[in-house]
Amino acid sequence: MTKQYEFSLPAFSRGYHVITDLVKDELLNLPSVGILHLFIKHTSAAITINESADPDVLVDFESIFNHIVPENMPFLKHTMEGPDDMPAHIKAAMIGNSIQIPITNGRLNLGTWQGIYLCEFRNRGGVRKLVATVMG
Repeated sequence: MTKQYEFSLPAFSRGYHVITDLVKDELLNLPSVGILHLFIKHTSAAITINESADPDVLVDFESIFNHIVPENMPFLKHTMEGPDDMPAHIKAAMIGNSIQIPITNGRLNLGTWQGIYLCEFRNRGGVRKLVATVMG
């Protein structure tokens, strides 16, 4: 059986945020075995799975990606929405717009230190919409 949920996350500040509990709160009656496919409906934010125990990891992600894709590069053409917009699109393309997580015994089967990240690349990104498809 397949179920699909569409929900919104509250606006987050620019940076990397562990949203695992927010996602879990939206998923009702997970099957005993299955797959969660999670998709973000935006081009200037991303989702991924990574370290969720040490908050310094979130800060380091922001620092590294800002170093790799800085703002105010003089050759960018897409600048009408501000200096953070085009770099946000590039960062989102690098990380991606979807993840898959196995479901085991009715729970998301994440590793001990793993969490779901919202990667917010805009200074004022606003509410972000996610689509969760549960197959199982």
